[in-house]
Amino acid sequence: MKEFSSAVCQFAPEFAAVYDDLVARLKSADAGSGAPRPGEPMPPFVLPNENNRVTQLAEFIGKRPVVISFNRGHWCEYCQIELLALQSALHEFAQRDALVFSIMPEFQPRRLGLELNDTIQFLCDADNGYALDLGLAIWLGDEFRDLYLKHGIELQQYNRSESWFLPIPATFVVGRDGLIADRFVDPDFRHRMDIDAILSALDKAS
Repeated sequence: MKEFSSAVCQFAPEFAAVYDDLVARLKSADAGSGAPRPGEPMPPFVLPNENNRVTQLAEFIGKRPVVISFNRGHWCEYCQIELLALQSALHEFAQRDALVFSIMPEFQPRRLGLELNDTIQFLCDADNGYALDLGLAIWLGDEFRDLYLKHGIELQQYNRSESWFLPIPATFVVGRDGLIADRFVDPDFRHRMDIDAILSALDKAS
């Protein structure tokens, strides 16, 4: 992730400058600080998966641990890197009987080019409803919107919304008891939770 961020600074300074401005704005507003914390119950969700089957967090409470990863969309290179890392750890997740959910405001998982399986599932959070409940939804702003449209990133089509809201990428490790064992919330979407940290939290989860 750090290497990719360095490459963006070197080869796409226009993006890097806008990214830095957005992150500074979000951090000054303490964005994401209200998200659920370790030891608290993970708020429930009811969201459709890639097969239009409604999936509920309540289905897994008491049965298996869950990793919930909020992602921005198939077009986000940082999310692609994170999801590839999660996919590379499928064996380790399976050993812990853990299920991984990638939640994003669009419904385009096949555009990611990842193999869909029983361990990692994609859920659609239309209009960022669940992200809003968790205090993770943010407005990108006009500068971000103009830059994305200039480069063909049309969120209004991907998300079927004109709002230009996205979730702050965040990861929650939830034990069988439904309590958050660990979390990673950073307004800087270029930073994500390390796989080793996720696995360690799963090992400690109830």
